[in-house]
Amino acid sequence: MFMGKYQNSIDAKNRMIVPSKYREELGYKCVLTKGIDKCLYIYPMSEWERFMTKLSALPSSDMNARAFVRHFYANAVECEVDRQGRLTIPQELRDYAGIDKELVTIGILDKIEIWSRAEWENAEDGPQLAPEDIAQKMAEYGI
Repeated sequence: MFMGKYQNSIDAKNRMIVPSKYREELGYKCVLTKGIDKCLYIYPMSEWERFMTKLSALPSSDMNARAFVRHFYANAVECEVDRQGRLTIPQELRDYAGIDKELVTIGILDKIEIWSRAEWENAEDGPQLAPEDIAQKMAEYGI
């Protein structure tokens, strides 16, 4: 399980250093794709396969399901983490997430999110649920 938040940057070759706490669980092969928010997702291969199994079960007759599947599949790139723990982020994905130089890496359960520092600060400063609303949502979700 991934958790925690780390500040990082991109080098001249569009590589980021994967935080050392994430490397063992992530492994050397992973999938990088667009996230739902203006961020990127990194999935370990095992989690990507589970996620793809769920996506492939969605009805292809449903327009929203097709759009959802396309969002992840069309933009997915299989990546390798090198011996120094670096991962190359393709320019198209960097553009989508607004990543220029500074980024924030966040562990979210089964995946890692990569945000531009500016986008992450906007998300953190944006509308937040009040503690009582969070408690209510947790109860609704059975947590």
